[in-house]
Parts: sequence; C-alpha cells; structure tokens
Amino acid sequence: MFSVVSRPLRSLRVCGVLRKSTVAMADALAKIPDVEIDPEGTFKYILVRVKAKDGDVHKDIVRGTKNAEYHNHIFEKVNPAMEALGMECKCLGGGKIEHNNQEKKIRVFGESTAFGKADHAVSVEKLKTFFSDYEITWSDDKK
Repeated sequence: MFSVVSRPLRSLRVCGVLRKSTVAMADALAKIPDVEIDPEGTFKYILVRVKAKDGDVHKDIVRGTKNAEYHNHIFEKVNPAMEALGMECKCLGGGKIEHNNQEKKIRVFGESTAFGKADHAVSVEKLKTFFSDYEITWSDDKK
C-alpha cells in the first residue's frame, strides 16, 4: 500500500468521504428554516437543536404556534419532520412569543414547564436574522 505523508491512501480516501459527508450534512441543515412562527399573536415557542444522525454538525431552530396548547405539542410535530430528513433533534427549552406584525415587534419571554426556559438570547438572534426590520426584545419575565 502506498502512503502520502505517512498516511495510507485508504485513510485519505476515508477522510475525503467523511469530509463530503460532513458537507452534505451541513447542506441538509442549511435547508431547514431557522425560524417558523405564527404571523401574529402570543403563543408558545421552543428552541430546538437539530443535527444529522451520527454527526456533529448542528443548528438551533425556533418554532412557535398558537395551535399548541403545550410546548411538547410543538416538539411532537418538529421531531418527526426532522427524522424524515435524517436528522435528530433535542428541545433546548421554551417560552412564549408575542408577535405584533403591525408594529413590527416581537417579545420573547417565559418558560416551558416541560422543557425549561429556552436561552431567549439565542432565540432572539435567530429571530433577528428572519425579521431584520423588527424591534425584537426578550426578558426572563414569565408574563
């Protein structure tokens, strides 16, 4: 077996395959929207870490809707959708979002009884990339 810089060629091939796999995982993650929330109202939201199965590459996403009575109802929809894409996810916490699209304001606050409080600062940064012309604030207040 030939070697280059003390590495067998087989190892170089494996590294190339792993690199391509990592790039493919990153591409798949990039296609998942960072934010999906209702266009108006006050509702529950969760912060979810999504990663490719058997991979280290991940991203955090924000999901929120008025249709969820409890935070776990949101996760129960997100998780199967991510699994169908070959991903796995973990809920990092939750809270509430007050979304006023007329005034272009979003407020993030509160916590989830089931999942604990999301890192609202992380959630707000995600929201700011999606709603760049909004005033977005957060607090640790429960109301």
